[in-house]
Amino acid sequence: MNDVRPGRLKVYLGAAPGVGKTFRMLDEGRRRAVRGADVVVGFAECHGRRQTETMLEGLEIVPRARCEYREGVFPEMDLDAVLARRPDVALVDELAHTNVPGGGRNPKRWQDIERLLAAGIDVITAVNIQHLESLKDVVEKITGVPQHETVPDEVVRRAHQIELVDMPPEGLRRRMAHGNIYAPEKIDAALANYFRTGNLTALRQLALLWVADRVDEALHTYRAEHAIGRVWETRERVVVALTGGPEGDTLIRRAARIAARSAGGDLLAVHVARSDGLAAGVSHASLARQRRLVEDLGGSYHSVVGDDVATTLVEFARAENATQLVLGTSRRGHLERFLTGPGTGETVTALSGDIDVHRVTHERAGRGTLLPSRRRTLSTARMIAGPVAGLVLPVLLTVALAQVRGTLNLTSEALLFLLAVVGVACIGGVTSAVIASVTASLLLNYWFIPPIGQFTLNDPNALLALAVFAVVAAIVAAAVDRSLRLSRRSARAAAEAETMSSLAGSIVRGGQTIPALLERTRETFGMESAELVDEPPDAEGVTAVPAGPGAFLALRGRSLSSSERRVLAAFAAHVGSAVERARLAEAAAEVEPVKAADRMRTALLRAVGHDLRTPLAAGWAAVTSLRSRDVQFSAEDRDELLATADESMAKLNRLVENLLDLSRLEAGVLTLKLRATALEEVLPTALADFPEAEAGNLEDIPVVLVDPPLLERVIANLVGNAVRHTPSGSKVLVTASALAGRVEVRVVDRGPGLPPTGRDRLFEPFQRLGDTDNTTGLGLGLALSKGLAEAMNGTLTPEDTPGGGLTMVLSLSVAEAAEHGCPQSAHSVGGGS
Repeated sequence: MNDVRPGRLKVYLGAAPGVGKTFRMLDEGRRRAVRGADVVVGFAECHGRRQTETMLEGLEIVPRARCEYREGVFPEMDLDAVLARRPDVALVDELAHTNVPGGGRNPKRWQDIERLLAAGIDVITAVNIQHLESLKDVVEKITGVPQHETVPDEVVRRAHQIELVDMPPEGLRRRMAHGNIYAPEKIDAALANYFRTGNLTALRQLALLWVADRVDEALHTYRAEHAIGRVWETRERVVVALTGGPEGDTLIRRAARIAARSAGGDLLAVHVARSDGLAAGVSHASLARQRRLVEDLGGSYHSVVGDDVATTLVEFARAENATQLVLGTSRRGHLERFLTGPGTGETVTALSGDIDVHRVTHERAGRGTLLPSRRRTLSTARMIAGPVAGLVLPVLLTVALAQVRGTLNLTSEALLFLLAVVGVACIGGVTSAVIASVTASLLLNYWFIPPIGQFTLNDPNALLALAVFAVVAAIVAAAVDRSLRLSRRSARAAAEAETMSSLAGSIVRGGQTIPALLERTRETFGMESAELVDEPPDAEGVTAVPAGPGAFLALRGRSLSSSERRVLAAFAAHVGSAVERARLAEAAAEVEPVKAADRMRTALLRAVGHDLRTPLAAGWAAVTSLRSRDVQFSAEDRDELLATADESMAKLNRLVENLLDLSRLEAGVLTLKLRATALEEVLPTALADFPEAEAGNLEDIPVVLVDPPLLERVIANLVGNAVRHTPSGSKVLVTASALAGRVEVRVVDRGPGLPPTGRDRLFEPFQRLGDTDNTTGLGLGLALSKGLAEAMNGTLTPEDTPGGGLTMVLSLSVAEAAEHGCPQSAHSVGGGS
């Protein structure tokens, strides 16, 4: 027996009942049988589903054992019969099932399956995610349904193969509504409770995450078995660097694809703003659009301040524990890279260490320009390289010219030295050029002007030539340096113009909130904070400019130059206009209730003009006829006229009561008497006038804390509305369920449902969505019901009925056990008493 190879276990894991686990299990059994395997069905629970039952055709089914328990007979898997049959593969459904006590060898079915595996029989089984022991409490919190049958996670983990059977929540609810999962009488209750869209979505996520963790475990096991020591990054944190350039979208999508390759991968986008705030070439509009793209792709956007972009990027990546960093290929040309030294990409690669760096090429690569900041015209590398070149380059040129002494005259030699000085000026500016000029003059005097080898000049012409050379070298160096400075100033002016243009565009669109504007101001100028204040603060390191009447824009941080203050003034004007817009919007909001009241008054007069007049006219006519002495009425006619008058007055009384209650609700003076109430006390009375409605099972429904007469009116209004929209011959169903400290009463109709444009107006007074009969009332029923529900700490929401129709969901608070039977508590909505 010890030589028997243990069987292999395959588990079909589902997020909820009805996703198709048993169907898939039987389908695989049929496929294995076709391939020649000896397959038997040890136990399969089809739950009356016709499509699943057809999958049993052609498969050998081991007869079930009949187990007696508490005067009942229950079918169970006959473990001994399956062991005696010794098939290659056994199909055993419901892994977490609890066997009937005394009906077999083991208390749980998973223990039966382990016995089959030990006997060398492969087993294919199925289980739902809610039955895993580790998730029992989580599932109960989500669904409100305790799980009594569970299976240890380790049993499922040991399976050689776990296959997730997945289905979107809406698809599963449609399958339920079509009767493909439960019997028709259970559909509405299931959709209202366990099979809510939110429940199914949460269970689906639990299943996906649990399976993803098992995949990670399988990967670790594989690495250990194959002695793989190097790191395999399976969960990535990808940082993408953005400049606001046109290549940003490409970089973001590339980084998102990298992050998506790993389960749980994170995408982080970062923009490094220079401390001077006005880095040329930065388009705030592009950055805002790219930020939205990052968020749409599930990532997060960050903005940090730093003059050394490369170092700041790497520090951010390390702080975020990033595994990969994505940035674009430099937009600078070859000449610019030669003159300015290594770019951000090269520096980031050198500093990255164990962070993988992706430098993504794009159509703008090599065609852009690097525009320097105002505070420093030269990089640190160029400030060092310039003086060194000023000393070394003339020496190297001297060595080269010494090899061809006699072939060039003094003029040619002087011009070559002048060219070297110009080159040094391009690298290190005027200071480096002066160093190169002095060095070149000395070398030219010593090595090429007679007497050679001495620092003396005997020829006046040579002296003049050397002097002219020094002056020309200095002038050319100064001109080159000035040209570079002007270029940078021009670039800065372009950056300011682009910033102002973006600012003007946002002013026209009016799409930025005040907090967003303050954050943009802080990022633009690289400050520690930006805020609106009533008075300019008298503190060191704070720059304040007017931002409209009685408001100042205050920035805390470094000192700003005059040109930066000019741009800041434009930002302040923009913030001021945003503040003014906010004030106007607030004023408009204050006027809106007046307009709403006016609309309500107009609707009320229109409704009263017809709906109140109709029963009043009918009652008046009946009473007038009875008082008339010109006509003699029979007893039957008098009874009919009296009934008409009574019915008209009753309808008029209901309409007036609805109007008064709605006005009390809006005024906050409706007095409530809340007490613990069972639904059985209220529903019969509420449904008494509606033979088309029927109540579901109310057993085990906790008592609720409500005002019983008001709850009766709410349910009656909802049922009456549902009856009006339900086709003749169809029933309106009223069900109740308990979930997480709430009781939900659902009024389900099979009518035309709610039009897409009507959901927002459903609870407005004097609305009759879909009603063509103006004799049905003022259109206050749903508005009043919602107000009364909220007054009792409840909610009233509409849902689509699967298969067509509308379901109104009334959610009420469960009364605490201590409150049950306590005296009534009276209070007024809105604080009155």
